[in-house]
Amino acid sequence: MREPTIIPVYMLTGFLESGKTTMIRSMLSDEGFSDGQKTLILSCEDGMEELEEDELRKYNAVLESFDAAEEMTSLRLKELNTKHKPERVFIEYNNIWGLEKIAGVKMPPRWELVQIITLADGTTFDNYMTNLRKVITDPMKAADLILINRCGPDFNKSGWRKQLRALNPAANILFENLDGTTEDGVADEDLPYDMKADIIDVTEDQFGTLYLDAMDHPERYDGKTLRVVGQPFPDSSFPQGFYYFGRYAMTCCANDIARCGWVCQGTEKPDPKAFIRLTAKCERVESPDGQAAVLLHEIKTERTNPPKEKVVTFSNP
Repeated sequence: MREPTIIPVYMLTGFLESGKTTMIRSMLSDEGFSDGQKTLILSCEDGMEELEEDELRKYNAVLESFDAAEEMTSLRLKELNTKHKPERVFIEYNNIWGLEKIAGVKMPPRWELVQIITLADGTTFDNYMTNLRKVITDPMKAADLILINRCGPDFNKSGWRKQLRALNPAANILFENLDGTTEDGVADEDLPYDMKADIIDVTEDQFGTLYLDAMDHPERYDGKTLRVVGQPFPDSSFPQGFYYFGRYAMTCCANDIARCGWVCQGTEKPDPKAFIRLTAKCERVESPDGQAAVLLHEIKTERTNPPKEKVVTFSNP
């Protein structure tokens, strides 16, 4: 069997009982993420919830524990790599040890840190931010994903999001509710355009934010009127009187350019070379498979100049 080019390392940080073990269990059982890879789990603390031996066998995983920061050495990791020959590694890291500790440990060949996930308990978040701010926020500054769990319906998710965005503008921020659902915590006032305006004017650099937020929160735009610049693309699968309105966007890299936008009902003649300023009313609709989306109803179109940036890039609000 051909050896993988890299051995991906996923590091999960957070205080005791912040949900790290639960997250690892979810990652192991997720069929979209796990496909039988040999997984080495490095646990740096003893929590109330532990992975059982039968679970580890079921998911082709092994668990090794570190009782003290001094045990986390390059030699120890090399020994574990030789012993278990993992295809990927999960590190359940102890916040109290500090990220500088593991940053100073040389990882075995082909081990590559690909994601840092920081978890926090919503019921204790404000208390920790007040009394243990440095310990809780240092991992958040380096995180790719920040997940605040155990959130009640009245928790200050929008305010927390602003705090976290100031700490780490690039991180993906999610809040997990008590019913198991997740949300991004974005409120109307967090968006760069005025959601209370009679006509919501979206500037060209805000198109990406609009697109992502409308996908995540189609109900927010139901009944609202937008004014935004884009292209009226033809689509042979649409009935007469409908066209695809949007822009080209860089979805992940320079070689991955795709159309992003919405179905629009109106009289504008589709022309992929033209740019229009579209004023349209939004309607929340559901597709046959039950997915919610935004449908635009054309009110007015005006020919306009192309945006300064030809391709949309995405940023978090």
